[in-house]
Amino acid sequence: MKQKKYRVIVSGGGTGGHIFPAVSIANAIKDIYPSTEFLFVGALGRMEMEKVPAAGYKIIGLPVRGFNRKNLFKNISVVKDLIKSLFLARKAIKEFNPDVAVGVGGYASGPTLKIASMMGIPTVIQEQNSYAGVTNKLLASKAEAICVAYDNMERFFPKDKIVLTGNPVRQTLTENNISKEEAFNYFNLDSKKKTILVIGGSLGARTINQSIAKGLNYFQKEDIQVIWQTGANYYDNAKKELDNSNTPNIKAMPFISRMDFAYSIADIVISRAGASSISELCLLEKAAILVPSPNVAEDHQTKNAMALVNKDAAVMVADANAQTSLVDTAIRLVSNKSKVSLLKDNISKLAFNNAARKIAQIVIECASKKV
Repeated sequence: MKQKKYRVIVSGGGTGGHIFPAVSIANAIKDIYPSTEFLFVGALGRMEMEKVPAAGYKIIGLPVRGFNRKNLFKNISVVKDLIKSLFLARKAIKEFNPDVAVGVGGYASGPTLKIASMMGIPTVIQEQNSYAGVTNKLLASKAEAICVAYDNMERFFPKDKIVLTGNPVRQTLTENNISKEEAFNYFNLDSKKKTILVIGGSLGARTINQSIAKGLNYFQKEDIQVIWQTGANYYDNAKKELDNSNTPNIKAMPFISRMDFAYSIADIVISRAGASSISELCLLEKAAILVPSPNVAEDHQTKNAMALVNKDAAVMVADANAQTSLVDTAIRLVSNKSKVSLLKDNISKLAFNNAARKIAQIVIECASKKV
């Protein structure tokens, strides 16, 4: 019997936390149905417009932006761009004629899934966070399925549409057999020393970077190694701080291309509490200090972090306290073998395996329902 050739729209982006799962889902669908055709829909000027083509997929951009909550008058142009985005989304859907539309979060998801459902296209929502965003809550009633990564999401969505799948992670993190010796050599670090990995998300994190910069000499004094992903915007300042200090144990870079190496040799990880980052930490069984970003809708990163803290699966440092306590907390934790072991054990219990494949199967099931 000839296999049906499915057509799938995948919408969303804005940060690596949305883009990597989106690409993972598309790859998983392609593994099951190699003839599937994809169209990604992103937001103009955001990183998906570069990362998605690099992963081998076609993408179109919408001029959609986030609302300005501080200055309402600035939203006049935002509303105009939203209306324009709805028209462009309609045009793209009409031309591509998808069997299903998947939203992974980010500005472009809203108009794309709204128009798709109005045109009778089945929609699938992937909600990564423990606290659902406004857009996904609005789209939920028309969705065929809502894939989630946390329990108790019926607070936000119709219970009969929820499927607990977990969040997809970057495949390179779980597919390789990592040689720790090779990883230590890659970063030019000593395998006998404690190692901390610092990541502020794909765009970097100001507070985390400032906190690490202030603590460079403390890490050196305790003979602790640090792999420090600063983000492109903060790298020059970080390099300047390193040049002014005698800290050969600290390796700073704007972006870590071999995250598999970095994770494999990290005794503990300092990270924001984005859903994608947390999913990686769970799957890789990493002891972590989470510093939730205060600059996200509904403070969802704090809620993500607390979901782990309440199960003794991570340590949290509030963004407001980071500059005074983050480095000290990290040094104490990495030196506490029993606490690190407890955190690793507990976070591993929260991991979901094969999330991308589970979501891919749900997407195809929904696509097959299209009349």
